[in-house]
Amino acid sequence: MNATSVGALLLCRAEPAAVRPPAHLLREQQLLAPAGEQWSVLVPEGKPWLDGGEPVDRVLGGWASAVAVGANWPVLALWWDGDRAGFTLASGFRRPVGYVWLADGTPVGEDEAMRTFAARLGLDPVLDLQALEPLTLPDPASDGRARLLGLIGVLARSGLALPTGLAPGEPADRLRSVARELGAEPVEWSGWRDAVRAELDAVEEGLLGPWLRGPRARLLGAAQVAAGVPMVVWGVRRRSGGWAVAGVVLVVHGGLGLVYDRVRGRRG
Repeated sequence: MNATSVGALLLCRAEPAAVRPPAHLLREQQLLAPAGEQWSVLVPEGKPWLDGGEPVDRVLGGWASAVAVGANWPVLALWWDGDRAGFTLASGFRRPVGYVWLADGTPVGEDEAMRTFAARLGLDPVLDLQALEPLTLPDPASDGRARLLGLIGVLARSGLALPTGLAPGEPADRLRSVARELGAEPVEWSGWRDAVRAELDAVEEGLLGPWLRGPRARLLGAAQVAAGVPMVVWGVRRRSGGWAVAGVVLVVHGGLGLVYDRVRGRRG
């Protein structure tokens, strides 16, 4: 990899129909495509890590957390630049877990992170974990790109099948062009009205469906708002756009939950 090969992919363990609503809330143009059985891939159309000056790993980590909030499926962010390559796995409200390799393939992550990654994705605790272990060991023949390809190879056992041409290590422009040629579906911000509708669809299809109305819904909504506001403040103070977006999504989730419960209560 070199300085011109900065890029990223968001892998969601869900069908495109389930990924579409929360992806709208990122307010970033993305290209959405199926990526195997019960997998989808989001390809960024822009390069906010260049425009805002924030590292690609922070941007993608924030996006993964934002999409995963309230969903019953995890989101895996793959990223790479001239110096490093790695991944961030977000799942619900749990703290994201990630791993990093230097551009030459030297592992600089923690072994425990790889075990947590396997557990949260529901991978085989014996066979898949054994297959992941070499990725945490020195290997002069493997660079950062090879490490990510090895990771994808392990995930292929769980149904992941990235479309041809959408591979780690490719520049963002190349990934975008390939996704368009493959007929990937554009996903972009279309205003608050559509965002509200999309958000309600996402919640109803996720684990929070039974919590849409009544005391539990109000409790959950208040908790999300309470958790999201500090995240927004922290993100603004640290100039971390990814975490600020994650906080905003939490506030939106909680606020919409409270509004939905109130509206349904009046109609009921």
